[in-house]
Amino acid sequence: MRQHRVTSFDVAALAGVSQSTVSRALAGDPVVSEPTRTRVLAAAAELNYHIDENAARLRTGRTGTLAVVVISREGEDHKDVNPFYFSLLGAICAAASSRGHETLVSFQDAAETLSGRYEEQRKADGLIVIGTTANRTAWNYFREIGENGAHIVYWGSPFDEGLDWIRADNQEGARLATGHLIVNGYRRIACITSDHSPQRQFKERYDGHVARMREEGLPTRAVEIDESLPREEQGRKAVSDLIASGEPFDAIFVVCDQIALGVLLELHERGIAVPGQVGVVGFDGIRSGAYAIPPLTSVEPDFQSAGTMLVDKLLKQIAGTPSDERRVPVRLVPRASSKGPGLLP
Repeated sequence: MRQHRVTSFDVAALAGVSQSTVSRALAGDPVVSEPTRTRVLAAAAELNYHIDENAARLRTGRTGTLAVVVISREGEDHKDVNPFYFSLLGAICAAASSRGHETLVSFQDAAETLSGRYEEQRKADGLIVIGTTANRTAWNYFREIGENGAHIVYWGSPFDEGLDWIRADNQEGARLATGHLIVNGYRRIACITSDHSPQRQFKERYDGHVARMREEGLPTRAVEIDESLPREEQGRKAVSDLIASGEPFDAIFVVCDQIALGVLLELHERGIAVPGQVGVVGFDGIRSGAYAIPPLTSVEPDFQSAGTMLVDKLLKQIAGTPSDERRVPVRLVPRASSKGPGLLP
């Protein structure tokens, strides 16, 4: 007896959806809700149904691949890239995979080797750009590609207008960090930040900090970082400048975890106890913060949500249904560095 060949109609019947929904769900179309996608995938697995990938690509003209570019500082060793971006990259790749897409990853820095014409070369259907905004040459390059019709979504872009970007909810995160320090008994809270940095999130985080301090009627104190230095050295120098100013402080909110690690090191070397004499909170949720001495309290973006939002925004852009989602939720991760004045880690 001839065996019945399983088709998308069979999957649709078992899942209780239309054939077009089956096609969309198996192609990773973000228009399909997660419960429906899960039901379709379960039905396809039960029936041992698989899409003919080659036929699907010929029919749609799509590659089934998303490109991801991680922008580094020019000449920076890849092992020195902010670990935040490795966490974000992992979340993007996982989200793309769950949507049925492969990922093509590239680390780029030098102007003469920038490459982003993946769609023209039929290597990918669209591009996600993440990485340091300090490399303005690279960001200008990828911005121009997007303006010329390529499908691109950006994380933390130094530009706001005309780009499809997503960022963490930086102001809310800063309010959480500052409120946490206040609740734990700190009052003279300095903020290590930058008014002139291409990292727009630094300004957003400082604004959130100032707003929370003013709600409590507390004075604000900003310490500018030296952008010419590596991140940890920026933290060390900022602490030195703060101490040299003679202005009293009992806590520091730092707008970046890598800078905060330098802050902890400088305070330790000067014999200033954390959190007993000075509380410290960072922002980004990098894993190494949990192993600092003392472990660093930080504000962490929801990396899984970030990866999913970036991938879905790109897929919707490709499908011609733009998304207005912009901000990734954040949470406070309390650790020993902010337990309160007079307390030991």
